[in-house]
Amino acid sequence: MNIYVANIPFSASEDQLNDLFSQHGQVSSARIITDKFTSQSRGFGFVEINDNTTAQAAIDALNGHNFMGKTLTVNEARPKTETSSYGGGGGGYKKPYGGGGNRY
Repeated sequence: MNIYVANIPFSASEDQLNDLFSQHGQVSSARIITDKFTSQSRGFGFVEINDNTTAQAAIDALNGHNFMGKTLTVNEARPKTETSSYGGGGGGYKKPYGGGGNRY
């Protein structure tokens, strides 16, 4: 089961997150999501535990848990959904009168 973890302290490492969840069962992976430009933590992450019973027990035990001074929000991760947008990507404003050059 993929578990969503919110309110992770910015100073926490993936190893510390892994250690926390490992107290409740075998962790397949623990990732803290970072900003792609600054590489700083975004304060949330995902933990993968293969056994659903163990994963649910970890969720129940750690939701509301104080971790390094912050209260974690822990629940089952929802599948990523496609976000619909009106008209797709970009393009920009099109001038109705053409462009370029002086007309004098």
